[in-house]
Amino acid sequence: MPRSRTSTAAASTPLRFVRAWSTFFGSTGTAPSVPPGRPFVSDAANSATQQYCAGHHIVLWGGKPVRKILGPVLLGLGGFLLIAGLLGLVWAPGVVKKTPLQVETVTYLDGEAGKIDTSTGDLVENPIYAISDTRTDTELSTDDTVAWVSSSCVMIDRGEEPECVDGSEDMITASVDVFASDRVTALADNESLDLPADAVPHEGLINKFPFDTEKKTYPYWDGTTGQAVEAVYDRTEDLQGTETYVFTVNVDEAPIDIAEGTPGTYTTAKEIYVEPQTGAILNQTEDQQRYLENGTPVLDLQLAFTEDQITQSLDDNAGDRLLLDALTVWLPIVGFVGGALALVAGFLLMRGGKRSGNGHARQRKPVPAGR
Repeated sequence: MPRSRTSTAAASTPLRFVRAWSTFFGSTGTAPSVPPGRPFVSDAANSATQQYCAGHHIVLWGGKPVRKILGPVLLGLGGFLLIAGLLGLVWAPGVVKKTPLQVETVTYLDGEAGKIDTSTGDLVENPIYAISDTRTDTELSTDDTVAWVSSSCVMIDRGEEPECVDGSEDMITASVDVFASDRVTALADNESLDLPADAVPHEGLINKFPFDTEKKTYPYWDGTTGQAVEAVYDRTEDLQGTETYVFTVNVDEAPIDIAEGTPGTYTTAKEIYVEPQTGAILNQTEDQQRYLENGTPVLDLQLAFTEDQITQSLDDNAGDRLLLDALTVWLPIVGFVGGALALVAGFLLMRGGKRSGNGHARQRKPVPAGR
């Protein structure tokens, strides 16, 4: 019978992959045997980058199986991720759940106020705005305690750009406050820093609540009475899609000086909207009255954050919470889960490489084609 003719067309076509039917090119350089009638096809222009050996798909990189390179890489990556996850779980909360040392905030409120007209003794109603400018003193602050300077004013709103104008007849109240607070608990700290001699000692929370705020009663500084009062948890309320804890502060007929040498009383009801994860105050409302000793009203004031201020506070807080979640929630999850998967994959590749190496040690004698 005529000898069967084998087409060599395939040999003229450069191929990227090489199929070895029985043996794999190892360190011995032994050529693979080829079944009768099945020519061995190679790529003359490129070194072999993939081979099939005993049903295994082996990729070469720089002359070495990729698993010999990828295995140690995955083991190293897995170890790194596990350490990162541990840091996110143990170290990060103590670092990021602290009041920053660099803070500059300006808060705007508006509302209505009735202020006594001294010529008639009557309350005159006017729209009002309030501005609170609060900044940290970075030079005076330390790793544990942060120093603050807060200036505020309440002005009659004449429709102009809001600003505090000293000496203006439209100014209802104005004050400057210097204090310090613990960076973790947010409670007043009168001992750790060398505050100015005229700084008034404070008590309780002042301008924020602690991280991970709880549903309980906190001491809260009231600058008008000069002492801490109770901020009582009242309810949970959704504020434009953000969950807040609402705390109420009530002061009833507390004795104060209406003006220098003029005693009177002070009553107020506040609602403070706190984002519990960060302790940030996102909104605050106040209904305040002041009276002379004989009961004559001298001030009837209602204030709340402006709508723009609430929106700005929510936007800023969303960024803060995103950073907190990234470092204290997602970093541990990605670290532990990703690290474990990388370690397992690296171990399996290293183990598979050893088994494959033992299998390839037994080489078969090549059989000439056509026999």
